Amino acid sequence: MPTIRLLPDLRADGPTHMAHDDAMLRSAADGVASLRFYTWEPATLSLGYFQAADARLADARLAELPWVRRPSGGATIVHHHELTYAIALPAGEPWQKRGESWVCRFHGHVVAALRSFGVPVETGLCGLERKLGDVLCFLHHTPGDVILGGHKVVGSAQRRLRGATLQHGSILLRQSEHTPALPGVRELSGKEIPADELKSAVVAALGWDAEAGEWTESEKQHAMTEKNERFARDSWNGRR
Repeated sequence: MPTIRLLPDLRADGPTHMAHDDAMLRSAADGVASLRFYTWEPATLSLGYFQAADARLADARLAELPWVRRPSGGATIVHHHELTYAIALPAGEPWQKRGESWVCRFHGHVVAALRSFGVPVETGLCGLERKLGDVLCFLHHTPGDVILGGHKVVGSAQRRLRGATLQHGSILLRQSEHTPALPGVRELSGKEIPADELKSAVVAALGWDAEAGEWTESEKQHAMTEKNERFARDSWNGRR
């Protein structure tokens, strides 16, 4: 059974989180598999790597939020009442298999975890896609997304480096006042799920040995450098 490093929970701003995710990917490229869960303070908007910076100006509620550009693709996400995960996997077996979608695979574990709380979620079927808006990720339903009552409640995106994969995604626990069009698990199911309990359920559903670990000094230094020189700078965030 594979063993994955479970990193400490962190509540922080957007540049801090994106820099730490990047550090995870670099370590995965060197053979270290890692998983972490985190929350955001303050509420933050993240843009997909390919989105235009002015996409956040489409709605006054979005324009007022602090923002960061992700290194992964996809559309705009408001990180507020949610649990975010990041998993970084080295290339090849046992972590990755040819033709396997890690979006679908990890979402399957999240589905199992949510169902253990009595939440009747399902995954979007291959070949089906619904675009209900032009800016927000959770208004764009793609195959593998986790759906509850016709609404997307889990979405993910990826970035790769030397065969390693970083996948991070958001589990929408409840509605944010910044995105009133997006109900969360609480509104759709009546279930109030504590983030720490959901985290434990996802780790259990994964079926791997998850060993508590810490960031290495090299990772800490990389994250600090990337935050200061990339993710906190206008040259990165406003590049498109």
